[in-house]
Amino acid sequence: MPTMRLVLAFSALLFLTSEQVHAGFTITDLGTFGGTDSAGLGINDFGQVTGVASTAGDSSYRAFISSGGPMSDLGTLGGTTSIGYSINNSGQVTGSAATADNRTHAFLSSGGSMADLGTLGGTRSTGYGINDSGQVVGSAYLAGGGAIHAFLWAGGVMTDLGTLGGAHSGAFSINDSGLVTGYAYTAVPGSFHAFLASGGTMIDLGTLGGTFSAGYGINSFGQVVGTAATANDANHHAFLFSGGAINDLGTLGGTNSEARSINNSGQVVGSSDVTGDSASHAFFTVGGVMVDLNSQIDPSLGWELLLAVDINNIGQITGYGLRNGQTRAFLLTPDASPVPEPSSLAMWGIGALAMAFARRKSKQQSLAV
Repeated sequence: MPTMRLVLAFSALLFLTSEQVHAGFTITDLGTFGGTDSAGLGINDFGQVTGVASTAGDSSYRAFISSGGPMSDLGTLGGTTSIGYSINNSGQVTGSAATADNRTHAFLSSGGSMADLGTLGGTRSTGYGINDSGQVVGSAYLAGGGAIHAFLWAGGVMTDLGTLGGAHSGAFSINDSGLVTGYAYTAVPGSFHAFLASGGTMIDLGTLGGTFSAGYGINSFGQVVGTAATANDANHHAFLFSGGAINDLGTLGGTNSEARSINNSGQVVGSSDVTGDSASHAFFTVGGVMVDLNSQIDPSLGWELLLAVDINNIGQITGYGLRNGQTRAFLLTPDASPVPEPSSLAMWGIGALAMAFARRKSKQQSLAV
């Protein structure tokens, strides 16, 4: 989840709490492994969440799986750390884990066993997305350690997906038809674009007028969401690619936004600046309109939801936020109360959607494995 700035100091809470919210969701604090922080990075249609959580004393962090109850530690590949990025409906998880020689490799965790997916000849790799067939996508170093390329792992084989003419690429999500999205550098120096790949062919999805974009999520209908630079790279806005066109989703009133996931109902989640380019809040869309998820929970619960990373097909959302000054993984489950209709959202001054990728340089660095 993420993108890769998601590597926090991930944490703890030795018990779980479920609280009913006043305006559409029940929120569950998924806790930690005894440390102070955690983040939810993927969710399947059964409400199982994967992500990362810190251990006691914040001495390390581990990939987890949770069904709303206590976290299960997915272990490592012989090292001390791991992160879970995506989970399919069979409960298989992919992510990255440290090896015994202190390298980081993509993994596939299934039935309590973690398998090393290897690399594309280099030293490191990360699995970011998995579909219900167990196909994994991510990014890996090539031999020599210079270039990073998107990969597809299927049937025990890791395949290089190539680029759009530049040196680097990365894949973040794959649907059950095998359509893949991510980012790839073009032949223009310093420019990378979101792509849609199928059958070995990579299609450039373009930008919102700037020089870079990245696709983070894809649903069963091939709709892609992500973030893209606007004209002159002034800002970075969440986008929806559908019907052959890339559409600006706007912000929550600030300058930047990013969309991280889209379900089969077309609901989108992510994060957006709420004022200027500083404070960012988690959002989801209702009828195409961006809504601050903090407006959907009881403020007395003490949460500030920062980033919604993934949404499943029944509308459950995972991500992370601040609670009592600590970063916590959350699970939001829709309750019987309907969320406000788009017509009633005008009072909140909903703007265009936007957030993440901080500045272009930090952005490019964050896309590396």
